[in-house]
Amino acid sequence: MMLLKTTFLRNISLFAITLLTARAANAQTKIDGVAVVVGKNVVLDSDIDKFKQEVELRSEGKVQFSDCEMLEELMQQKLLAHHAIIDSVSITQAEVDQRVNRSIQYFTQEYGSQEKAIAAYGFNDFQDFKNELERVQRENVLTEKERQNITSEVDVTPEEVRLYFNGLKDKNELPEFEAEVQIAQIVLNAEPLKEETERVIAKLNEIKKEVEEGASFKLKAIINSDDPSVAQNGGNMGAIRKDSPFIKEFKEVAFSLDEGQISEPFKTIFGYHIILLHKVKGNAREVSHILLQPEIADEKLKETKDELEEIRTKIVDGTLTFEEAVKKYSEDDDTKNNGGLIVNPYTGESTWELTRMDPALYGRVNELQKGDLSEVFYDETKGGEKMYTVIIMKDRTNTHTADLVEDYVKIQQLALQKKKEETIKKWTKDKIDETYIKLSDGYKKCSFKDNWKKDI
Repeated sequence: MMLLKTTFLRNISLFAITLLTARAANAQTKIDGVAVVVGKNVVLDSDIDKFKQEVELRSEGKVQFSDCEMLEELMQQKLLAHHAIIDSVSITQAEVDQRVNRSIQYFTQEYGSQEKAIAAYGFNDFQDFKNELERVQRENVLTEKERQNITSEVDVTPEEVRLYFNGLKDKNELPEFEAEVQIAQIVLNAEPLKEETERVIAKLNEIKKEVEEGASFKLKAIINSDDPSVAQNGGNMGAIRKDSPFIKEFKEVAFSLDEGQISEPFKTIFGYHIILLHKVKGNAREVSHILLQPEIADEKLKETKDELEEIRTKIVDGTLTFEEAVKKYSEDDDTKNNGGLIVNPYTGESTWELTRMDPALYGRVNELQKGDLSEVFYDETKGGEKMYTVIIMKDRTNTHTADLVEDYVKIQQLALQKKKEETIKKWTKDKIDETYIKLSDGYKKCSFKDNWKKDI
């Protein structure tokens, strides 16, 4: 089980380090003790505590690690990062930016908003938060590339895969693979009636005129805006930059205004907005906005649902394939051009571990078997877009004990991972000897797998 335990730790360690480092870097109420110095890299006591919490959270309490095990994993990461610099490993800004944006999406989902995530980790504003994530993710990319360089020529033969599987079987350590699904969707959006859209635009133009004549934009936002955060910020969005994770249309309008100017009403996925530009601060714009979301009439919702019910009936009857229906009818831009497949945003793959799905989505697909269609159901985005959706179970593998034939690719990956770990272990042994490492007294009692104490 040691490899499986190590693999679990490795799978989450880099992302967990993002969490813990961001927190530790901004902890103002506690002076952390230094657990270890590896080269020029430092691991704090709080890093270990946070990493441990993250592991327990991500494993739902099923995997337990000691502080010493946590520290050893962190020392491994720091050793890799240290030698990546020595080996002149090159990375691009695009690689770092991709990781940073993914981290921001993760934090936003975990905490419900960017503001809550920023507050949770003690940063002053979004830019400070982003700068710290960039620093951490730059180290993560360096670490991963150094690991890849060390193991680039490692491979496994079919015979090695078979021997690895049989070894696990003999020790009664075959892994359980969670249920995995591949799902696709057809989405029909429920659009507001033309008269309702015109009403909203006219209302925003009226507010714009009143503010230009001296009314308070903040008060108008509090009274009128459909932005759920308006009660706390009065419509003020703070300073935004072109690389801030705001939607494209919003940034384009914000950066087209002069100080004190109010935009014309414009549309985004959230509804219709007007923006007031308060100040230009270098490459940032301090803005407030008012959001109005057109109401969807009940008859329009029913019309959209009935249309999708009719499409579903044609698919069930065999007069229309699901793929044909996606191409002809679906209005979801992210899935329309790939047969409706819903891609896991965290892995970039079309397969999902069933139990790790969003609870609402899990409830809709859990009982579906391969080829089954869900009922037509109502859905709504965080931006307030309303829609009806039907899902097909494209493929499904239920929870099961590993089988050499059925799960060959996964077992091959585990065998390859084991061989790579053995390669990394040999590399680590060599590099520890030539790297400055200073353990605090509190951790010298640990029994590490590698000679981090250098036999002191």
